Amino acid sequence: MPTLTGIDTRPMQHCETTTLGVLLRHQGIDLSEPMLFGLGAGLSFIYWDSKNMGFPFLGGRVKPFELTRNLAGTLGLELDVRETGSARKGWADVVAGVESGRPVGLQLDSCHLDYFGAKVHFGGHVVALYGYDSHSAYLVDTDQQGGAVSTGLDSLARARAARGPMTARHRSFTLTVPEGLPSPQSRIVPAITACADAFLHPPIANLGHRGIEKAGTSVRTWLRRTDDPRRDLPQAALLMERAGTGGALFRNLYRDFLAECERECAQLSDDSHLRTGLRLYTEAAERWTEVAALITRAGETCEEEYLVRAGSTLSELSRIEREAMRALSLLGSERS
Repeated sequence: MPTLTGIDTRPMQHCETTTLGVLLRHQGIDLSEPMLFGLGAGLSFIYWDSKNMGFPFLGGRVKPFELTRNLAGTLGLELDVRETGSARKGWADVVAGVESGRPVGLQLDSCHLDYFGAKVHFGGHVVALYGYDSHSAYLVDTDQQGGAVSTGLDSLARARAARGPMTARHRSFTLTVPEGLPSPQSRIVPAITACADAFLHPPIANLGHRGIEKAGTSVRTWLRRTDDPRRDLPQAALLMERAGTGGALFRNLYRDFLAECERECAQLSDDSHLRTGLRLYTEAAERWTEVAALITRAGETCEEEYLVRAGSTLSELSRIEREAMRALSLLGSERS
């Protein structure tokens, strides 16, 4: 049974960037996690609530797999995606990828994986598979989940077959680096301006800076939204700070991406718009951590004043991030 050798199983904080890092390093491209996230235009925001949801959902990134598609498009990578309703065909796709000598990305429901700590359904989880035997599959997951891990083939099959929000149909994918690939540094400005445009002009009020503003209004009512605030509010805050993202709903990663751009890209080192964006996202990351702490405190005490303060901070965050993205949307204009 094939297991690839020489795989760099270095884990990262976020599942999709971890997987992309494994696939690209195997072909000689070693980018930091913030650079993968930034070139994939991964930053976003969504506030989602509906009658059939147990509690509102706050997300700080683009939807699952969009980062992968964005990164492939930005860098000119060949992305081969396989999806099927057949578990047998889906596994054959994975086997073909490994037998061709490359690790394979998988999207699945993490709840079914043997090693996964939190037994909560999440159908948008992504891992890299680099081998298997008659009993187990060998995967690379986030640092939080252990990095290089294994799970039973039966559990992997259940995870890939799961249906529900954010799931895919036995999705697997590989990346191929073509000859003449442009320098990643040359694609930074288009990636940042595309991310800024999407954030500044969301199609609905739940997304982007409008979504943060909506969250600021809605969070004040969360004690009336739940029958168990001591469970639901700290859980919401935990997802904001500890769900494999490095905290602050991915703002830390984007801050570090902008700092790396300023440090490593000579053409951007003196761009005032980049410096403005970096300064404001440094502030935003700190304020998001404050929001999580206030929501946790509200759950522990059942006192609404903490949610009022969280709502005010979210309203300020909407302004801060809107101002940051307006500056970043102008990146490079000083040289045009």
